Amino acid sequence: MITILATQNEEKIKEIIEQFLRQEGFSVSKNAQAGMLYRSILTMTEKRLIEQILERTEGNQLKAARLLGINRNTIRSKIKKLCIDINKWKL
Repeated sequence: MITILATQNEEKIKEIIEQFLRQEGFSVSKNAQAGMLYRSILTMTEKRLIEQILERTEGNQLKAARLLGINRNTIRSKIKKLCIDINKWKL
């Protein structure tokens, strides 16, 4: 679980998020366009969620899609886009 304490200093919050992203293996650019940080966090969160559900369903994409409330083709597309190796969970 990640806890971010908000302060009145927006720059400090940005530094904390950037540090976390670097620790997770993401490349963070100081000159990133507006919204880039949001997209990075969203992608990271989505990937972890899908991986956890795939682990729970032993790699069964149809079951995972049902648990997430999305279409089977959608989860397959996200697995490909997020470079998730589904063979990790298959028995």
